[in-house]
Amino acid sequence: MARLRGARRWAVLGTAAALTLAGCTSAAVPHQSASPRAMRAPAYGTEDIGRQPARNLRQGGTLTLATSQWVTQYNVNQAAGTIGEAAEIDSLVEPQLFRRDAKGVPHPDPDYLRSASVTATAPQTVTYRLNPRARWSDGKPLGAADFAAQWKALGQGDERYLVADTSGYDQISAVRQGSDPSEVQVVFRSPYADWQRLFDPLFPASATGTPEQFNNGWAGRIPVTAGPFKIASMDRTTQSVTAVPDPAWWGAKPRLDKVVFRALLPAAALQAFLNGEIDAVNAATAEAYQQLKSAPDSTVRTGSAWDEVHVSLNGAGGPLQDIDVRHAVQRAVDRQALANVAAEGLPVGVPLLGNHIFMTNQPGYADNSGELGTFDPKAAEQLLDRAGWKSPGAGRPRVKDGRALKLRFVIAESTNRLGLDLAQLLQQMLGQVGIGVEIQKVPADDYGPKYLDVGNFDLAIFRFTDLIYPSQTQAVYRLPRGAQSFQNYGRISDATLDSLLKQASGTLDPQRAAQLYNQADAEIWKLGHDVELYQRPQMMAVRKGLANYGIPGLGDIDFAAVGWTP
Repeated sequence: MARLRGARRWAVLGTAAALTLAGCTSAAVPHQSASPRAMRAPAYGTEDIGRQPARNLRQGGTLTLATSQWVTQYNVNQAAGTIGEAAEIDSLVEPQLFRRDAKGVPHPDPDYLRSASVTATAPQTVTYRLNPRARWSDGKPLGAADFAAQWKALGQGDERYLVADTSGYDQISAVRQGSDPSEVQVVFRSPYADWQRLFDPLFPASATGTPEQFNNGWAGRIPVTAGPFKIASMDRTTQSVTAVPDPAWWGAKPRLDKVVFRALLPAAALQAFLNGEIDAVNAATAEAYQQLKSAPDSTVRTGSAWDEVHVSLNGAGGPLQDIDVRHAVQRAVDRQALANVAAEGLPVGVPLLGNHIFMTNQPGYADNSGELGTFDPKAAEQLLDRAGWKSPGAGRPRVKDGRALKLRFVIAESTNRLGLDLAQLLQQMLGQVGIGVEIQKVPADDYGPKYLDVGNFDLAIFRFTDLIYPSQTQAVYRLPRGAQSFQNYGRISDATLDSLLKQASGTLDPQRAAQLYNQADAEIWKLGHDVELYQRPQMMAVRKGLANYGIPGLGDIDFAAVGWTP
């Protein structure tokens, strides 16, 4: 699984390869919370990638991977491009200025950066020394124009650019060339702690400099590259993307001859792996793990990353506009029972989450859920009574002003067995307090652009992944701006939360920043933004002999170093 860079990314439950949830077979509603699982998640930042020096690997070979859907937007900074698979494919062909190690510490990538550091504090100024050999596929060198175009699109409030996340960029006051064309200076109007997450990936000004290029120029295509690989083909018919080494690459030659991405639903991906057609697949479901743990010519790799599962609540319309109804949904869901279902049959723990910003095994974690994270159907019923939704009798949806209390639970067709089971469990749990739920399956390719991105749902269950820099939460929990919801798909926020997140992102003392982020998290719970569920395990089956690929902890997969042992 490659790092999902830049803005915080979402993933459908049941996506292929590394992006699939743990599984279950039971669909009965527990009468009470089961006791927590004794097993814990691996230590935060644990990697398992079969690490080998690239020189020990044979030259050549193909790596074939699965994606859950056909990617339609490869500009991951654009509102429709925030899915993990787009970022993974981009990571082969676009500049990743920093590479993180397994513990999440970023280091400048010498193929792109000679150095990058804060060179002044009043105002905060970051100076980038670019590798002068680094060039785009159109022949232009990387330079200040590319940084300026990215800032213009993401940080200057021009609503013609349909952006996913402005955080950090909106604190920049200037981008300028330094002492020579290889030096770039970025000046901030106020301190920004997570500056290393910006311009990563860096996109070319020549293909993102106008709103039309930014919004549409990367739709189903990657027009300009600057990485160890280039795109050889994008075949909509076979739903496959093929990348091959770029002969113009100035860094170490990739070990692989080819990387192929195939769009496959979870069951098809599992079967394709067992048939030897793909080289890695998710193993974090009970069904998959039982088939994969002793499968020939393979091994299961396990680690720990930032990966959470939640149910998003849409507060922009319908019954969930009422905070009492949102709180009732929170109280009606037996979160621990759902986490235990997800853990069934796995050799690792699936911890319940009480925080939206920090994982349970991450420094800074505190459980801020309080009573809103506690299963209490009676309290849920009282909240619904207070909101004016009256019960016509057990087993029937409540009624207000002649309308039944019904919510539309939208899930993608690519959702795996666990996702379906969890949706049915939630449907039954909410039904017990008089909230009717209709489960609507939609095409996987439509789930983002036609439903999630535009708020066309009441309930939606999915994952946010790879939140290593806490300031990335701003895109998810900030106040929407006009038609722009950023990644706050349910459009639930307030000025207090906005202020806390901005203050935290500008706080350079990590302990004080963690305190502010935890205050923000408490406000997220108070607003009834979602039903936070659990920390997802990281398990992947890979073909034996595959090196430098698997579970990278908090780090990055370097596809140029991925290859096969002799």
